[in-house]
Amino acid sequence: MKILVTGANGFIGKALCKKLRNQQHDVIAAVRRRCNISNVTILENEYSWEKALMNQDIVIHTAGLSQVRKDTEIDPLEVYRSVNVQKTRILAQQAAASGVKLFIFLSSIKVNGELTKTNSYFSFRDEASPKEPYSISKWEAEQTLREIAAKTNLKIVIIRSPLVYGPGVKGNFLSLLNLLDRGIPLPFGGIKNKRSLVGLNNLIDLIITCTERPAAANKTFLVSDDDDLSTTELLQRLACALNKPVKLLPFPTSILQLGASLLGRRDTAQRLLGNLQLDISHTKKALDWSPPEGIETCLKETASWYLSKK
Repeated sequence: MKILVTGANGFIGKALCKKLRNQQHDVIAAVRRRCNISNVTILENEYSWEKALMNQDIVIHTAGLSQVRKDTEIDPLEVYRSVNVQKTRILAQQAAASGVKLFIFLSSIKVNGELTKTNSYFSFRDEASPKEPYSISKWEAEQTLREIAAKTNLKIVIIRSPLVYGPGVKGNFLSLLNLLDRGIPLPFGGIKNKRSLVGLNNLIDLIITCTERPAAANKTFLVSDDDDLSTTELLQRLACALNKPVKLLPFPTSILQLGASLLGRRDTAQRLLGNLQLDISHTKKALDWSPPEGIETCLKETASWYLSKK
């Protein structure tokens, strides 16, 4: 198949392109600036995709804006919309006009909401409940794609994922690896939450499965490793994968929440202390799919990559 991958120099896009090429697919990697990837299309105009879309069967849209500095933007929602909604709309419209058969969009579980209650799970059936600008823009992009699909021959697939980790990971997950590697004592020894994660290889396997299964067309899928962990368990397993002793102090959750609020880090505390669980039974049944790698394998791959970069 001929596949166009956007955001091909990103964390997900780069690994996806490599996997697709290993499977002998004809891949065009679309990026905004020159990078060390083969068969690259550099977008001189992000509003004109016709040349890149020529003769393509599938578009996998991994590009997007995930973070805006609140202190430098008057209206963060409009900034997110300008990329995640408007540019997605333009790409999908031009893909439909070019005869592309399938458009796969990487969304976020944040479209469902920020937290789940204890022993409760987000489902593909849930009504959307985005709470902040990023997730609102992702939800609006999903709606835009559904509108385009209803008016054209373009079929769409929406994949909502939780935090993605693996070789090349950045952000908070990389910060945790750094802290564990340095042996810094952490006050997270008694957290009893549950959170879903997804390893990079598991996410990529689902994306590729969606390119192969007609049953995926015009559906929304949730994805995870199907093995939820507390923050305490995650840190313990990461330390084991790094072959480092772990120093976790059992601070009360209420104290951690108060401290985070005083430091202006309430969002970070929510991610570390709260529940966020996904029910992926629909994904598994509809696509006859299950995560090919267990969470221990995914964590070891991430740790091996981290140690190799030191």
